[in-house]
Amino acid sequence: MTTNSSAGRENEGALVAFVDDDEALGHANRQTLDLAGFRPIVFSSAEEALAAIDADFAGVVVTDIRMPGLGGLELLRRLTALDRDLPVLLVTGHGDVEMAVGALREGAYDFIAKPYASDRLIESVGRALEKRRLVLENRRLRQLAARAEDDTPLIGESAGIERLRQTLRQIADADVDVLVEGETGTGKEVVASLLHRWSRRGVHPFVALNCGALPETVIESELFGHEAGAFTGAARKRIGRIEHSSGGTLFLDEIESMSPALQVKLLRVLETREVEPLGTNQRRPVNLRVVAAAKVDLADPAARAYFREDLFYRLNVVTVRIPPLRERREDIPLLFAHFLARAAERFRRELPDLTPSISRHLGQHTWPGNVRELSHYAERVALGLGEEPAEPGTEPEPPSLSERVDRFEADTIRETLARHGGDVRRTIEALKLPRKTFYDKLQRHGITRKAFESDEG
Repeated sequence: MTTNSSAGRENEGALVAFVDDDEALGHANRQTLDLAGFRPIVFSSAEEALAAIDADFAGVVVTDIRMPGLGGLELLRRLTALDRDLPVLLVTGHGDVEMAVGALREGAYDFIAKPYASDRLIESVGRALEKRRLVLENRRLRQLAARAEDDTPLIGESAGIERLRQTLRQIADADVDVLVEGETGTGKEVVASLLHRWSRRGVHPFVALNCGALPETVIESELFGHEAGAFTGAARKRIGRIEHSSGGTLFLDEIESMSPALQVKLLRVLETREVEPLGTNQRRPVNLRVVAAAKVDLADPAARAYFREDLFYRLNVVTVRIPPLRERREDIPLLFAHFLARAAERFRRELPDLTPSISRHLGQHTWPGNVRELSHYAERVALGLGEEPAEPGTEPEPPSLSERVDRFEADTIRETLARHGGDVRRTIEALKLPRKTFYDKLQRHGITRKAFESDEG
């Protein structure tokens, strides 16, 4: 089988324990697996392998069946008892279909008849590693979900997130205005909320306003407040968001969308720390800290377009940048586990297992919507709607039991024909098959007897 490049990269350095008392065969298979990008570990006995393999073994096991002392079938049973999800591939030159079926039912992942082509071994090992990788991912997901808490701030262990947390703690009590930059969905309000919670202002209100979500006719009243009768429809006095946040933190999201006229008024508030509601000439002092967020880099004149330069410099006492998810991909499993556990609890569902499709999507998707997109995807997974269509060239599902038995049967027939030089009579005797059944199987598996002939059979 020709594996695709992504599968090859996934298998790079993956552990394969090869157990066989035949030193020459062990050496040959070490070379085969090593050239295919795996990391083979060769053991000369089952006892030696058992001493080195535990339930956390990150690879797969390939073992001969017939060995002195502990045989491959008993090794299979002991490894299955240790970890029922550990893939074990059995190799034999003496087996038959009945033994293959029995071994597969006992938990063997696959059954390979000697002699076998290197591609046959590599294909089966690759599939087994894909299964093992998925099992270990599910275990890690459940471990992460078990320790995920709803109040965990800025989930992640990447260097970028560690630096961000450290910066926020350093400036939280500095009482300076802060500009937060980050793409859509990166968690700008989470950062603003943490600055508030980690400061002395945390006992006072955290007031958030999305400047891009309100029309200009409304946002001015929302920010500055108004007196009764200040404009048509203003029946009662209203305290604006700026004044309401006094003593606490005012979070202005998408500040780059604020109109130029409103920017002038906000600049005056930041400079004087006073607010003048609509409909009055009275100025009221405010104990104000502003955290403003933008989706664009306001330091770039081209990016900030109509944003006032003086307002930018007034806000830009400290600038904090939130890295997009594509720059901290190592945080995706932890974030996904947190969101999945939260969604499963909210929807009253059992925590689902990862499937190859979900695992592939988590690893390959670029997440343009960042953490918000990942959170929504976790909700779909919790509802059983997270399967993504397979991308071209991705590996198919592992073969079924009947497919594996058919493959073993075909391998055994080819091996027996080769051993007897294509002689039909001796092959039939060795396989203990009726002649008609033998020819039916040749036809079903697409095997041409003449390809093995050395003499007429």
